[in-house]
Amino acid sequence: MEFSWSEQDQAFRGQVRAFLDEHWGTSNEDGEGGGDRNRGRAFEKKLAEHGWLTMAWPQEYGGRNATHIEQMIFAEESALRGAPTGGQGARMVGPTLIIHGTEEQKQEHLPKIAAGEVMWCQGFSEPGSGSDLASLQTRATRDGDEYVINGQKIWTSGAQHADWIHVLTRTDPDAPKHRGISYFMLDMKTPGISIRPIEQMHGARGFNETFFEDVRVPAKNRFGEENRGWYVSTTTLDFERSGVHRAAAVERGYKPFLEYAKQADSAGAGSRVVDSNVNRLSLADTATEVEIGRLYGYRVAWMQSKGLVPNYEASMSKAFNSELSQRNARRNINMVGLHGALRPESSHAVLGGQTCQSYMSTVSATIAAGTSEIQRNIIATRGLGLPRG
Repeated sequence: MEFSWSEQDQAFRGQVRAFLDEHWGTSNEDGEGGGDRNRGRAFEKKLAEHGWLTMAWPQEYGGRNATHIEQMIFAEESALRGAPTGGQGARMVGPTLIIHGTEEQKQEHLPKIAAGEVMWCQGFSEPGSGSDLASLQTRATRDGDEYVINGQKIWTSGAQHADWIHVLTRTDPDAPKHRGISYFMLDMKTPGISIRPIEQMHGARGFNETFFEDVRVPAKNRFGEENRGWYVSTTTLDFERSGVHRAAAVERGYKPFLEYAKQADSAGAGSRVVDSNVNRLSLADTATEVEIGRLYGYRVAWMQSKGLVPNYEASMSKAFNSELSQRNARRNINMVGLHGALRPESSHAVLGGQTCQSYMSTVSATIAAGTSEIQRNIIATRGLGLPRG
């Protein structure tokens, strides 16, 4: 792995920073999951006009043939500002289509994603099929040139705002569970789809329940072969789990907290936080772990740049950085004390209530996109070659 940046890479990072300064600024929100959605969609339009929304895609599908390293630099700088980068369409659906889609599917969907015209959500998890995703029970029954889908999904991030959904279904109930699954793309305006938002403990409604009642989808909207959708979806999951953005998001919250920690208390008696040796060590631990998490993300991008396919490496990046986000949030709220538990609406809240919000919002980090237990199983079997239990 190359640990230095080329002059071209450094120049590109400067361009990204200048673009973000001009068009976005900074934000405490997660650019992909919260905040002002109108602002986010408008910014993605600017990214599309600049050719950065899908920069690593082939030119014929709306990309600019950028390197994987440039794509990674863009993702990192955007995450450091809390800026959106195209969501699931640009990060997951498009790359999977490029590998597994038909030419008709590519021509229909990729230009719209590249232009920032559509928002996608993911219909994978079900109430009884979370970590054991392949046990899903949502059914798709063939009816001529269509399939009829019935079932329920849960934790569908952004479903209430999405234009399309990519969804896993069971098409052969008698086959072994990994071999009877088919993968579809559905317009969210299709009759029979209904959404029920789930309010999380920190007040946001990013997750949803999604219901399918006799939903008809054209057979041409199937990803890959019938009953082979699981193997296509593993590509999607690798794209979802990889990336440097998780470590960058932790760094985005760490820097203002560090500045707060250095300030004198109200009596001028010294630092609020860093006079404690335990707290100084905690702050140092987070700084060190952010660098480790960044290198995990860099490794994935470097492998892609060499034509390699990261699999267990993506799981390593995901598991480490998801758990880092939780450790950092726990350290921060413990260092601040009781004031750190106040919500943003309180005039006594620390840092606008971000310590409290971060502590609650990161609970889902080690569940979403595959639990840490699942990531460790992948690392064990595909990385270390250990036998399945």
